[in-house]
Amino acid sequence: MKHGVAFRKFSRTTSHRMLMLRNLVTSLIEHEQIKTTLPKARDAARLAEKIITMGKKGGLPAYQRANSFLLKPQLVPKVFTKLAERYANRPGGYTRIHKFGNRPGDNAPHAILELVDNPKDLKFEMTARAVGWEVLGKKIGTTGPQALINSGVEDVEELISRERELKPEQRGDLRPTTRWNLQKVLRFRSSDATTKLKEKAEDHIDTLLAKPVAIKQLMDNNEGREEDADKPLVGPNALKPKAGQTLPGGVQSTLRLAQGALGKDAPTRPRWFERRKLGIDRTSLWSQL
Repeated sequence: MKHGVAFRKFSRTTSHRMLMLRNLVTSLIEHEQIKTTLPKARDAARLAEKIITMGKKGGLPAYQRANSFLLKPQLVPKVFTKLAERYANRPGGYTRIHKFGNRPGDNAPHAILELVDNPKDLKFEMTARAVGWEVLGKKIGTTGPQALINSGVEDVEELISRERELKPEQRGDLRPTTRWNLQKVLRFRSSDATTKLKEKAEDHIDTLLAKPVAIKQLMDNNEGREEDADKPLVGPNALKPKAGQTLPGGVQSTLRLAQGALGKDAPTRPRWFERRKLGIDRTSLWSQL
């Protein structure tokens, strides 16, 4: 019977395994975001939660236990001051695991382990981009891209504040999943988090609007340059999006984008398998630029 078996063995001795996990937790407390294999991330997250709970509890015994566990003693004050203040109102759940595909070579599942509400929170960044994507998709279908380029997208902060107060059964301007993630990342953050999310969403909207305009200008500049045959032409491939970037209405899945499969749809792929988001890239709106 497997009674009391709490952690994985990792094909290591007890001393080696605990030293590895202590090293992972120490790196997580120091950098607040690390990348490792998925099983190691899950075990390290359990120990990191206990260390942060010690920091919230306070007192000399908890300080001594945390000091004996972490490999860098200079990080112990951070646990009892900065992290304890950050998670003072959060009842647990101080870590988050993002699956990150498989590792080349041994195909081990990769994951990103991070502290919730850290300065480089991935979920906060992805939620801000999703908000910008959906706001742009609704605006561009009614006003057109050229009008948005001239005037910009307004009232983003009011939309975020309104969506933050909606209940799950109520309808809003955002999709239910995006609204749920919005409320989740802002639940225990400070009052200025709405402004930060608005700024990141507006930056992503500007990027989505500026890229097709830049491509059109490059294509216009390349017309009539036959006399400069020795100079390399600058075309749309020069602004090919990086991993995880598409125009609104893209049909590629998030995992394929993260792995670098960009802009290539299988020619024999049935249309009912496509993940339509906003349906913008199938229309003639972008040709009006």
